[in-house]
Amino acid sequence: MTEIKKYHWAEPGTINEWVKRMFAIRPLLLCLFISALLISELRFDWLEQTVGSFLVSTNGRRPESGTIWETGRQTRTARKFLEQIVSDRQASQQETRQAKSFKEIAATILTDQWVMIAPDHFRRLYLQLKPETAEKIIPPFDLLKLINQKNWDRTYFEKDGDGLNIYILDTENRVLTQLTISPRLLYGMGESQVKMDETLENLPQFKNRIYPADLFFQALDSLGEAVRRDTISQPDQLLRYPGHITRVGISGGALSGFIELGFEIENATHRIVILMNGQEHAVQRLRTKLEGRKPMRRKHEGM
Repeated sequence: MTEIKKYHWAEPGTINEWVKRMFAIRPLLLCLFISALLISELRFDWLEQTVGSFLVSTNGRRPESGTIWETGRQTRTARKFLEQIVSDRQASQQETRQAKSFKEIAATILTDQWVMIAPDHFRRLYLQLKPETAEKIIPPFDLLKLINQKNWDRTYFEKDGDGLNIYILDTENRVLTQLTISPRLLYGMGESQVKMDETLENLPQFKNRIYPADLFFQALDSLGEAVRRDTISQPDQLLRYPGHITRVGISGGALSGFIELGFEIENATHRIVILMNGQEHAVQRLRTKLEGRKPMRRKHEGM
């Protein structure tokens, strides 16, 4: 019996059929199309560009994870931090150029930072100080010598705790001299503050330490000139406002060797309180005098 071979209907039966199918129109067109795609990709990189465009368009919807995203996040954070530092430094420098006292300069300097002013600006701030205060920073003749040397180019201020370090530099950044303003000296430079339509009773730091003005100045007059000067270092501030001083308050605490005083001034229209600092040793001596002279009825009134 003759064996009948079975073939799949799509399977070529002979080599000739294989060759015919391989070189048929459709396989050749398919090969040409694939070759064209490969050549165009190698020539124009269209596949990478398409994938890149797709990734860019879907970037906002994909989660930020992985080393690349973390590196980018850290870079953005570092850039924002540096921009903030630069912004703070520029703002601090601008405020320093407009400062009217060494105390204002100290208030504008951030920790571990510095600011710069011109020599003329330093000289103006220096001349505003009381002679005894200016002497503690640099003697006038030493400052005059620096100015006449004509090589003083700029002045750098650096925060030193609550005080200041000052560096006088020439054009080559060499330090001509270094000065220091201690926290105590800096605090004593503070100008008086004025509180309008205010009374001493409303200021808690003076509680139980409010004295009639005549009693205060009688006790002050009994002390020496040096003590009086250290107690009221800016008497001109009290002369600027019309009216007369009715009462004086003495703060219960000291800060950097100074005690706050409050002078209540009354005129025909309103009351004001002028706040200023007196040196602790002088105010303590004055307070001892006042406690010895203070009438008992006044003491109970202040309770």
